[in-house]
Amino acid sequence: MKTLLLTNEYPPNVYGGAGVHVDYLSRELAKQIEVEVRCFGEQKLSKPGLTATGVPLDKSKFACPPQLVPVLGAAQRCVDFNAKTIDANVVHCHTWYTHLGGIMAKLNYGIPLVITVHSLEPLRPWKREQLGGGYDFSVWVEKTAMEMADAVIAVSKETAADIRRLFNVREDRLHIIYNGIDLDEYHAVPEKNALKRLGVNPLEPYALFVGRITRQKGIIHLVNAIKHLDPGFQVVLCAGAPDTPEIAAEMKAAVAKAQATRPGVVWIEEMVDNRSKIELYSHAGAFVCPSIYEPFGIINLEAMACGTAVVASAVGGIKEVVVHGETGYLVSLEQMQESPFEALHPEQFSRDLAARINELMADPAKRNKMGQAGRRRAEEIFSWSAIARQTVDLYQHITP
Repeated sequence: MKTLLLTNEYPPNVYGGAGVHVDYLSRELAKQIEVEVRCFGEQKLSKPGLTATGVPLDKSKFACPPQLVPVLGAAQRCVDFNAKTIDANVVHCHTWYTHLGGIMAKLNYGIPLVITVHSLEPLRPWKREQLGGGYDFSVWVEKTAMEMADAVIAVSKETAADIRRLFNVREDRLHIIYNGIDLDEYHAVPEKNALKRLGVNPLEPYALFVGRITRQKGIIHLVNAIKHLDPGFQVVLCAGAPDTPEIAAEMKAAVAKAQATRPGVVWIEEMVDNRSKIELYSHAGAFVCPSIYEPFGIINLEAMACGTAVVASAVGGIKEVVVHGETGYLVSLEQMQESPFEALHPEQFSRDLAARINELMADPAKRNKMGQAGRRRAEEIFSWSAIARQTVDLYQHITP
């Protein structure tokens, strides 16, 4: 059995949860079957059972609007993925960027197509800010691939429900396999060197955000909540890779305003390495995930594995990771079903976030108890070895 994984992100070019997923899944799958990864970039990796090849993009002849470069670049790379002979038994795509490549591999090479859903384009309408008309293409290619795939993997029950509602996917082709966590890597550590280097005072408690600057991650709602936070603890925003210049400017202005009115607001604009991230998780009083859309939310699982209590929005797969009142708190977005993204009540959401953060930061015993419960939950349910076994079983089920 050999699988071909197609992905935008692969180390060292990882900036989101999908890249983390493919990184760990590929390594764990390689313990059981042969794995080939084709990705966006210039990577070159060869290990027993696992190879990875990056496909660079020559944009020198592109004369399209800047918003379309990521879209047409993805299409070009998908063609390049297929121009090199494919000898795998199954092609497994991650994110819409690679779906055209999966379609071509299924049709041209006659192999089954598997898609893992990390997010759904119809539920990310703000992507039009980033892609312009390319958003219509991403919606189309995702729908086409999903409805012709031999197997669609949802990373949560909520995501599976969204797939049923939005796409014509046969029930026998829809499967739920959670995201996972490397428990040997993600655990509480005593070191604080990264905190000092990144400008965090290691002697004072802090609430932490880790993620990209994007509408989906809801960081602006956390920044707006800062004015409602009690004094006596830091607010650390480990946030980089803005989707657009407009979002970057909005974030810069909001953080500057918060820093002018409250001490201890630390903005780390770089995308930190895993070791630094684990140090940040390990010493945080609370981890905050204010996402307005999250099929799974692997960052919450990372924080839990490091023994940190979580305050997160009650959306998508987060509700299957964080147990309210046990491993942290879930905060309602108070959305209307008809238009969930435009009907968000931002001020109330920010106030509710602040109330739960204040509650945890004022009660070290409670947050320690929740942090311990989070670690136990990560150990019991979300190991990568179990997820890889389920994935191989699925491959074997759909291949001749």
